Amino acid sequence: MTCFFTSSPMVPDTPDLNPANGFIHELHLALPYPCRALYVCSDPDDWEKTDFYAVGTAESMEKAGFAFSSFDVLDGRNADDGAGLIDNADLIILCGGHVPTQNWFFRQLGLKELLAGFDGVILGISAGSMNSARTVYAHPELEGEAVDPDYERFLPGLGLTDRSILPHFNTIAGDTLDGLDLFDDIAIPDSVGRSFYVLPDGSYILSRDGREELRGEAYLIADGQMEQISSDGDILPLK
Repeated sequence: MTCFFTSSPMVPDTPDLNPANGFIHELHLALPYPCRALYVCSDPDDWEKTDFYAVGTAESMEKAGFAFSSFDVLDGRNADDGAGLIDNADLIILCGGHVPTQNWFFRQLGLKELLAGFDGVILGISAGSMNSARTVYAHPELEGEAVDPDYERFLPGLGLTDRSILPHFNTIAGDTLDGLDLFDDIAIPDSVGRSFYVLPDGSYILSRDGREELRGEAYLIADGQMEQISSDGDILPLK
């Protein structure tokens, strides 16, 4: 299995796939031509939004030179067919969205178990990358979540990586939620005894053959401290 854990695979503010840090090149190397794709939703009941983003993702990839013999969607309409759809896929795209909602759907689907024998390519996008971790850091994102004592910030994930990922650093740094700074007041204090890999759009973690590399700019939050660990264009092997 080869996994691309991205913040976003698109050039910011465009529908175009982002070639930064070798992403398109590496994805071409990993996929057959044409390939069979499966787009896994974040909200099993929001069919209109899922279909909209699935079509947009397919169009962006085709524009970048990828071809599909099939491009299926997995959501609440066909959840009972999940095992067959996964068996038929070369590429599984775990889309972005609300992390706890997607996490619940993945667990209802039994996705972790369904992926146990999968030998293709997985592309995580934002929430999809976050939910790929063994322990998911569900960073609060909706109003009220940051101050809700019952909101669960740590959830069981797919176990495709041991690294908890926090995406979109380039767009959320300095933002506040419920009067709290997303990093200074939430993520950094939450990191005591833990670590989070913070990715801006255009950076990703590439996992293949049991090894992981950080591609591009990234930051590590661990034990209440945050530091930059790589820059755009870097390839950093992760131990």
